[in-house]
Amino acid sequence: MAALVTLTGCALALPYAPRQVRTLPGVQRVVAAVDRMPLPWRAHLPDFLPAPIAEPASSEAGSLPALASPPATPAPQATLEGPLPPSVKLDGVRHQWQTWNNCGPATITMATSFFGRKETQADAARFLKPNEEDNNVSPHELAAYARSVGLEAEWRVGGDLTRLKQLLAAKIPVVVEVWIAPAPNDWMGDYRLLVGYDDRAGQFSSFDSVTPPGSNLSQPYARFDEDWRVFNRTYIPIYTKEQAPVVVKILGMDRDDRVMYERALAAARREVLMTPEDGFAWFNVGSSLAALGRHLEAAQAFDKARAMRLPWRMLWYQFAPFETYLAVGRAEDVLSLTGVNLQRTTDLEESHFYRGKALQAQGKTAEARASFQAALKANAKFTLAQQALAGLG
Repeated sequence: MAALVTLTGCALALPYAPRQVRTLPGVQRVVAAVDRMPLPWRAHLPDFLPAPIAEPASSEAGSLPALASPPATPAPQATLEGPLPPSVKLDGVRHQWQTWNNCGPATITMATSFFGRKETQADAARFLKPNEEDNNVSPHELAAYARSVGLEAEWRVGGDLTRLKQLLAAKIPVVVEVWIAPAPNDWMGDYRLLVGYDDRAGQFSSFDSVTPPGSNLSQPYARFDEDWRVFNRTYIPIYTKEQAPVVVKILGMDRDDRVMYERALAAARREVLMTPEDGFAWFNVGSSLAALGRHLEAAQAFDKARAMRLPWRMLWYQFAPFETYLAVGRAEDVLSLTGVNLQRTTDLEESHFYRGKALQAQGKTAEARASFQAALKANAKFTLAQQALAGLG
């Protein structure tokens, strides 16, 4: 039976008994630090994001401009010629159990190993997270790493099961971002590498750096989609230059960001209309509206989502609410949300950055400067923080 050690920002699953886990390099100090953490401090932290400071939007779904009219019909998807095979399995992937806090580097190098690349998670970590305590590696950073080793990658949202199958059938592994809950009220983001599907069994097969059995982890389509939609169905095809024409055909019009976010918005709106109390669907409505520049509507959608008790790690990985609340002049909400994040861990450069932007909006230049500096301490390569700090003079 595998022991699961929950760590900040990710979980480290290892096929060892708990007593053995404590002796592993890089884990012993983490377990010891958790053991030393004062229980009252751990107990008072909330399990959910704080409710909005401003008055939340009305509970009537039709009151939001984003839902005032029927959802738009999505643009037709491109399809490959001929029917998809009933099952596909990509062989040749090298599995890696992640080391401390290394979900992203482990997953992207599992993907590149399909193409014969020899790099390990340690190699990718040097590129992706110069600070090993960094608790989040974003999808665009994973795509950038794949390009740095001579491959191609597309970071897209609003995917669906058919598109994933088309990519796999074209021998293109796909990194997806999903939600896992290794313990009650302890949700966290996880990257997985999809390597196959089986329509007869109705499931995807993936490689996971944290969840036993690790390789060829099977998950039913419906359960996969439920975990996947928490991240607005984010997916990253990894491919060669020679495979680029088929990727262009599969992605079709969704290679255009506006079309992609309009389609993702339509999907989330349909889910909200079907289940108005679905906080994740409301969050996806807000994320797509924010990407489309419709921040007033996005703020209402995020307020609805937060009123439905979103998991406390939600904004470790997704930052559209920070952008939106800043855009509509609600700096206090950004300070509240980033404050909760940074209570639990200081190694979230994005939270430090948006906290700095909120403080800057309030005219607190010295405090904003300190926040931008803290962001760069967490990740010295974080360009937005570099630019913000330079802008302060």
